[in-house]
Amino acid sequence: MTDVLIVGAGPTGLTLACDLARRGLGVRIVDKAPAHARSSRAKGPSPRSLEVLEDLGVVDAVLAAGAEPPLMRKYRGGVPVADADPYAGSSPTPTEPYDRGLLIAQWRLEEILRDRLAGYGVTVESGSEVAGLDDTGDSVTVSLADGSTVAAGYVVGCDGARSRVRKLLGVPFEGETHEEQVMVCGDVELIPGVLDRGVWHQWFDEDGAVMLCPIPGTRTGWWFQASPERDAEGRPVAPSEEGFRRLFARHTRLPAEHLTAAALLSTYRVNVRMVDRYRVGRVFLAGDAAHVHSIAGGMGMNTGIQDAYNLGWKLGQVLRGRAGAELLDTYEEERLPVAALTLDITSERLRATLAAVKLPGGGLDTAAVPASRAPDRGYRWSSLARTGANGTGGEGAGGDGSTGEDRDGLRAGDRAPDAPCTEAASGAPLRLFHAFAGPRFTLLGFGPGSDPVLREAVAAHGDAVRAVRVLDRGADGPTPAGPADLHDVGGHARTAYGIARDSVVVVRPDNHVGLIADAGDPGAVRRYLRALDGAGQPDASHPAGVVDGAREG
Repeated sequence: MTDVLIVGAGPTGLTLACDLARRGLGVRIVDKAPAHARSSRAKGPSPRSLEVLEDLGVVDAVLAAGAEPPLMRKYRGGVPVADADPYAGSSPTPTEPYDRGLLIAQWRLEEILRDRLAGYGVTVESGSEVAGLDDTGDSVTVSLADGSTVAAGYVVGCDGARSRVRKLLGVPFEGETHEEQVMVCGDVELIPGVLDRGVWHQWFDEDGAVMLCPIPGTRTGWWFQASPERDAEGRPVAPSEEGFRRLFARHTRLPAEHLTAAALLSTYRVNVRMVDRYRVGRVFLAGDAAHVHSIAGGMGMNTGIQDAYNLGWKLGQVLRGRAGAELLDTYEEERLPVAALTLDITSERLRATLAAVKLPGGGLDTAAVPASRAPDRGYRWSSLARTGANGTGGEGAGGDGSTGEDRDGLRAGDRAPDAPCTEAASGAPLRLFHAFAGPRFTLLGFGPGSDPVLREAVAAHGDAVRAVRVLDRGADGPTPAGPADLHDVGGHARTAYGIARDSVVVVRPDNHVGLIADAGDPGAVRRYLRALDGAGQPDASHPAGVVDGAREG
């Protein structure tokens, strides 16, 4: 029996498979497609997803294969009328290393993740379609279309908007389809030099639109999106290569033969739907199997990657016997509200974009979602977000008597900030994100008063935690620096975490703040870790895995 069977080998399923495999768990991943898709589809990872990919050890390959979002050029009547850079004036900060997403063909991102997964000895089982599920309460038996069966401790459906797993569970997919909001999409080839490949070209006319974005890693490949042709009754016409040429010529005013090929043609209708639960017994839903929405803002694939990153460490803790099965309930508790927020934001951005493109100069830059409004910033509502002396509220680490509900700045549940540091022993630069890397909890100790708390945690939890003292150079007493100690360059870490006195911050394996506690309250840290990593010694068949993903090639 395998620990986890993942159904669907898109970015969501592959992210989850990599996260589980690096923990030493038994993973199988099946996909009904007979071969790996070559569709470009989703345009790339968001800043938060890049952080996840960095933890998984693949961000360098992703950055090398992708490109930054280009300038957006808007046309009217075939004439350029406005250029826009949604990221003008934006740059990485000490706390956020990625200030914008990355363009990369989805097939290339999947290829990079499959390669990473293969390094753990796991390959995608293509041509394997799920036909049935039988949850016995102790395991799940999955029937495949070829008549074979797979027994698994847990099953995760990452199999897209038409999810077979969701349908077998009988989970409703409530929402609506906007039949009037239709696009035709595909990958096209243009004669070299016809259009500037440093620009995302967008033609918006009274009778329709064409958008062409260069596909990174190709000489002549472009993402093609357009309003569809319509028949005499006004119904959308199915996409075709000749139809794409006609649309191209109509809106760009360029010769139709400049578009030399079109593939992966599809019709896209806006669907806004989500499930009312993410878990049924030992079966979970993630990604498009749980939520679909407008493409405005580019959040679809990214929300799925975040689903996987949230679920992976929780499955790992339970399967290794480090936490009770109730921890798995927090997956739905944390991710369901994010899905609802994503549907709201993308629907609002679509409305704004449709209004903007009616006027000359309007374009897809209207859909760009500022980082401050993006989902996945944190889970402040979660039962896993603890602050203060009693683990649920009370006096915060700032020493101002504030609770987790009224703290300004960082709070338990939030995404853990990055910060530039140096290794105390060697002086080598090391970002906090690199200290977080790998499938474990990280304890940040600020001030000498945190030392006893860190030592106790390591003694109790071993390599399931990494204790890091964040030292203010020359201000932390005479204790010699250890190998895991970091110097806080410019005080960025202390500022980012809102530390005013000796404190301990527990960072979850998915790089969210779990607990902020005063160093004088070791019981808060003790209770928090015992709840999430204290259900007994790890199962001998599932040893604790520690992989420094950010440092691996």
